[in-house]
Amino acid sequence: MKIAILVSHFPPKWIAGTEIATYNITKHLAKRGHEVHVITRYSKELQRLEESDSLYIHRVCYLDFPILRFFTHLFFSFVEIFKIRKDLSVIHGQMVSPCGLLAMIAGKYLQKPSITYVRGSDVYKATKLFKITIGEFVLRNSDVVIALTGDMKREIQKIYGREVFVIPNGIDLEKFNNLSKENVRKKLKIANEEEIIVFVGTLRSVKGIKYLIEAMKIIIQKNIDTRLMLVGDGEDRESLEKHVKELDLEKYVSFVGKVPNEKVPEYMVASDVFVLPSVSEGFPVTILEAMASGLPIVATKVGGLPEIIKDGENGFLVEPKNPKGIAQRVMLILEDDNLSGRISRNNRECVKKYSWGSVIERLEEVYKS
Repeated sequence: MKIAILVSHFPPKWIAGTEIATYNITKHLAKRGHEVHVITRYSKELQRLEESDSLYIHRVCYLDFPILRFFTHLFFSFVEIFKIRKDLSVIHGQMVSPCGLLAMIAGKYLQKPSITYVRGSDVYKATKLFKITIGEFVLRNSDVVIALTGDMKREIQKIYGREVFVIPNGIDLEKFNNLSKENVRKKLKIANEEEIIVFVGTLRSVKGIKYLIEAMKIIIQKNIDTRLMLVGDGEDRESLEKHVKELDLEKYVSFVGKVPNEKVPEYMVASDVFVLPSVSEGFPVTILEAMASGLPIVATKVGGLPEIIKDGENGFLVEPKNPKGIAQRVMLILEDDNLSGRISRNNRECVKKYSWGSVIERLEEVYKS
């Protein structure tokens, strides 16, 4: 099949959740013999067109002004789709806007099937105005709508009353198979006796990191050799660093900063507990990475997380904005080796159903339907 996949940003310039997932989708589709064209925004340090085997990355220009950015991105992306229209099988947009909107419009114009893949924030954080305008237009008129989770599917059906497929994120399990905790701790200069709590993601308010930091104030009263590693960067880093100082936690909280995506497994494997304290969430790849690392998980009861984490089986769920709840579950895991060992084994087994091979097979079925 010849497939166009539209995404606002694409690695290596951007490495947030949607961008990483899109990279993996395109890579695995190309490996399976499909001709894949990614259409994304141009960045001056990158080439306008890259080609590797059956994967083509088209980076389009846009005017970087608030209103013009949206419309020029749509226009030049449409021009690029028009150039590759011959034998095109499907036009796939990542997120409702702008890429789902563009996929739907281009599909109607070129008489090609269009797919909108809803990723989370385009449902959970969308304003009422967005839902009754762009959301209404795109999700009612796309030929196919895919959601990351069952919770997203139910939300879309409640508002728009249409059929929705569910296809989750996937993970490359091979990245985690040959990593030794002892070796990566030595490489990262982490003492063996330290108990490491890790968060991996963008440092912004929706991730609820403030509440995890406040949980550390409770945890260190009982577990003095515990440290929190915050792996990632973002707009809230400065305010979070200030919060750490206010709570006198500089010795117990480390801001690692942004690391290359291929290095994330090392930080996971070196740790003892993964915490995702999000206020709002879709289906984060970091949860799958933690599971593949065999980490016990403490996460909030938001978005698609309860579909992945079964309370007491492969982790624990707490209410959002609940430092005490986070602290209690983390301490329970750290203090009970039998419990943490059982959860670790369950996660390594559970994550197998999220291999990229399984996910891509499901996506191919939707493309052909």
